Amino acid sequence: MHFGEMGSRWGFNRTVGQIYALLVLSETPVNANTLGETLGVSRGNVSMAIKELQAWRLVKVQHYPGDRKEYYQPLGTIWDMASTVFDERRKREVDPTLSLLRDILMQAQDNHDDDYALQQMRDIHDLLDMFMRWADELQSLGPDKLQALMKLGSGAIKVLNLKDKLLGDKTETDKQ
Repeated sequence: MHFGEMGSRWGFNRTVGQIYALLVLSETPVNANTLGETLGVSRGNVSMAIKELQAWRLVKVQHYPGDRKEYYQPLGTIWDMASTVFDERRKREVDPTLSLLRDILMQAQDNHDDDYALQQMRDIHDLLDMFMRWADELQSLGPDKLQALMKLGSGAIKVLNLKDKLLGDKTETDKQ
C-alpha cells in the first residue's frame, strides 16, 4: 500500500505503484488476473496500469508455452528501476523546463526591461542544468560505485568543510 502512495510522488497513480510493488516483490512473473485479485482492482485498471508501467519502461512481458496469459515482471534491478524512473521524470519534467527557459532567455537577450526576472530565470536554468550534468555523471557510474559514493555521505561534506577551512571559503570571506 505504501508503494502506491510513493508512486504518486514518482509521477504515476496509486494503483500503478501498488502493481509495480507487487511485481518487484514477487519472485516469479505475475499475470493480470493474479494482480487484480491480490490488490482488489478491476482487470481494466490492471491493464491500464501495466500499459503505463510499460510506457515508463519498468516492466516486461513473459509468455509460457501452452499458456495464453501474459505474465509481468520488473525490467532489471532495483538500481535499473531508480535510473529509469529518474530518466522518465527528467524527460517529462526537467527537460521541457530547461528548454522553455533557454527559449525565453534567448528571446530576451536584448530586452533589459525586466533584468531581475531574467536573472532569476538564468539562475534557475543554470541550477537545473548543473544538476542534470551531475546526475548524468552519477548515472554513468555502476551500482557498486554509486553505493560507495552514497556511503561517503556526510564524510564528503566534512572533507569539503575542511577544505574550506584550510583554503578559506570565498563565499564566507565575501560575506564578512
